[in-house]
Amino acid sequence: MAKQRSKKTPTMKSTSPRTTPGSSATVTKDRDKKTLMKIDELGEAIVKSSLAQRDPHVDIPMRTVSNTKFNKSKRILEMGSNAQRRNLFNLSMAKKFMQTVLLADGCKDLIEAGKTLSLRGMYYKSLHTIEGTNEKTFNDQSESDPVLEDLEVSLGALREELHVYARKAGTIAGNITLIDSGDEIDCRRMGSGGYSIPSICEPSIIQFKKCEAKFVLHVEKNTIWSRFNEDRFWQTHNCILTEGGGQPPRGVRRLLRRLHEELGLPIYCLLDCDPWGHYIYSVIKQGSINLAFESQRMAVPDAKFIGIRAQDYERCELSDDVKITLTDRDITRAQQIAEYPWFVDKKPWQREIERMLANGFKMEVESLITKDISYVTETYVPQRLEERDFLD
Repeated sequence: MAKQRSKKTPTMKSTSPRTTPGSSATVTKDRDKKTLMKIDELGEAIVKSSLAQRDPHVDIPMRTVSNTKFNKSKRILEMGSNAQRRNLFNLSMAKKFMQTVLLADGCKDLIEAGKTLSLRGMYYKSLHTIEGTNEKTFNDQSESDPVLEDLEVSLGALREELHVYARKAGTIAGNITLIDSGDEIDCRRMGSGGYSIPSICEPSIIQFKKCEAKFVLHVEKNTIWSRFNEDRFWQTHNCILTEGGGQPPRGVRRLLRRLHEELGLPIYCLLDCDPWGHYIYSVIKQGSINLAFESQRMAVPDAKFIGIRAQDYERCELSDDVKITLTDRDITRAQQIAEYPWFVDKKPWQREIERMLANGFKMEVESLITKDISYVTETYVPQRLEERDFLD
């Protein structure tokens, strides 16, 4: 194995109130008080406007490409200052205005009760038919979820701070012991299924108790993660294995950020050789346009792309059977990614995308199975780590 880091075991910051299990209740209480204050201020502003016979409104920062900037010094995406005013007495905005206030009230109830709800649960909590009409507050969850994100950015409060969580989608195994809501989780003893990464991975919920791992290997899908786990790759190479079921949800991205930031672990990404694998890497590394307001706590600018690469078809002597022809949509997406500000000046990434387009086909990590069932765990990744052969 290459020397990924010093062999010294990462130390826990036991004196920090953010990582000490006994302090989590205090952290949560203080956080809840601040969030409630923000919701109250929103309500008071609406009431004040109403009493003054002015049109009540909520200003929502715009989650668009045009309002997203790449901070070169921090190497992350950040949200700009443009906002859309959502007025009550504007027919095109009235419903969303009322939905925003309704969800804010629901979050206030959750925080005061000290309980949490899923996104689905929040939809049902806020769902009812408006008295005297046939109009429902929400037609379906696809309508309530974006409004909740609007509420997050308008309050400057994260979803977790509003006591709302998403479904679990992600797995971890390896040389680390976690504390989850007071329960000790030894990720070395999670069997074939691993430990399901929760939606909320804040220090008040998840603490790091013991870690011997030298790096984190994040893979795109559970199918590949299962191969690494079954082959005990994490034990042989002293690491942590994670997966995010495709594009990793917030909980997985937040955990990766914390593992890198608090424990100093390098993050290596094993993803498909296609525009979507490249995009997943971009989201892990710089953040996403839709959630640019959370990049500071979720992006990992130092994350490395270990593969699979366009040259691997020849380098690994793969058969024609693994080729998946690029569609017009794939080609357009690849060209868009090549123009991202954080990729445009990186010649290795430009060459990678150009070679994939020149090949005319894409490949999945699973294609390496055609060499041998364990080729990816016993040869491909160990060689890339040894040679430090990755894209940044």
